[in-house]
Order: sequence, then structure tokens, then C-alpha cells
Amino acid sequence: MLHRIANMLLLGCALWAWSAAPVAAQPGAPRFELNVERVDAAEGNKVYQIASSGTVAAAPAAVWRVLTDYNHFADYLPNLKSARVVSRDGDSLIVEQLGTARFLFFSRTIRLVVQVHERAPDRIDISLVDGDMKVYRASWELSPLAGATGTRVAYNATIVPKFDVPGIIGTNVVRKDIARMMAAVLLRLDRPE
Repeated sequence: MLHRIANMLLLGCALWAWSAAPVAAQPGAPRFELNVERVDAAEGNKVYQIASSGTVAAAPAAVWRVLTDYNHFADYLPNLKSARVVSRDGDSLIVEQLGTARFLFFSRTIRLVVQVHERAPDRIDISLVDGDMKVYRASWELSPLAGATGTRVAYNATIVPKFDVPGIIGTNVVRKDIARMMAAVLLRLDRPE
């Protein structure tokens, strides 16, 4: 029991220190909106609901090409070591991603195998097959900007990690992680060629 309490305190301190660290802003990164909430799910679990969107100067077709180039995600996504298409059947794919979660001097490899359904030209749906999450459902939606060149890019997700993360600390950790991801994605989408 004492060992578990010590581990929870250590994890809580690590998460607090990590979540209190400022997110490094990428120069020239497009601005975006982000909302993260921890809410009750139907099964009694707490889930993180994520909604984020921003705009880029690239046309929807160019944005689509970048977002569906899964094998190159690790080239620009922070904390992602590798991503690879395991199989493809038309517009349905299986993608494996390996990343790293870092908390102070602790590091943990995170593995996700997801099923991706491409709904060209404007929607990508993602669902968990296997990995280090209990729940992982996400989508990317693209909308051309009215009366201008460019694309509105929206990311929505529901996630539950397999490990416990205390309330507000978890929300802050998820918010900072998604903020880094969105900044990197939008910066990459703003330079699609």
C-alpha cells in the first residue's frame, strides 16, 4: 500500500511539474483553438474530450495529402518515434504508431495500433485496435475557407489512457500534448510542398 501511495505521489509530482512547464511556441505556427474536458462516460469511466481547430493557407487537397501520408508523421510530430502503415484495403488502413511520453526524468513508450477510414476529400476517422489506451477515437475534418484560399482543419478525439492520471493534472497534460501536436501539424500543413 505504501509503495502504491509513493508511486502515485511521485507520478503526481512528475505530472504537475511537466504540465506546469510552458509549451514551446513554434515560430510562425498558425493559431488554433483547443478545448479539453474530462467528462463522465456512459460506462462510468472518465474520458478526455478534445476539440481543436485552426486554419492554414494550403488548399484542402494539399492538406489531405499531408494528413494521409502516415509513414511521415514522425518527421514533424513531437514525441512520435515512428508511424507506419501496416495494411491497406481501399480507404481503410491499419497504422502503428510508437511515441514517447516523458515526465521529468521518466520516459514511457506509447504504442497505438489504429484503424483509419479515409473519407476523401474531407474526413479521416480513427479508432483504436490495440495499444496503450483504453479508448481512442479521433477524426480530422477539412473545410475550404469561404471566399479565400486555405483550409479549416478540425481535430476531435475521445481518449482514455490505460494508466491512471489524476483529474486536473491529466487535463493539463492532455491539453499541452494536444497543443504541441496541433501546432506541429498546422505548421506542417501550412507548408505542404
